[in-house]
Amino acid sequence: MKPVFTRQQLLERSCRALEDGRACADTEIAAQLAVLPGWSLRDGAIERSYAFRDYYQTIAFVNALAWIVHAQDHHPELVVGYNRCLVRWNTHSVGGISENDFICAARADAVFARAS
Repeated sequence: MKPVFTRQQLLERSCRALEDGRACADTEIAAQLAVLPGWSLRDGAIERSYAFRDYYQTIAFVNALAWIVHAQDHHPELVVGYNRCLVRWNTHSVGGISENDFICAARADAVFARAS
């Protein structure tokens, strides 16, 4: 089993190439989600919905997140509405959820915390 990282440890890590090509097991996903409140596993991805005051704030979040995930070379699925953004992560190369998804989920939370 892979180690469970704290939110701070996730923020200190960077996405990397996954040599083992192995997706996280359900027990590993559940353990890691326990340190990321608001995130859940749904249809093969981890997801969270963020609420904003208006469209401008929503798009500011999307732009900030885009800059960060581009640097990590790990990109989410985004569903953007007037005052909401649903963020979904999975790793196509492993056919499931990887450590990279949790790293980016923690980074998305950090962007949201700064925007709020």
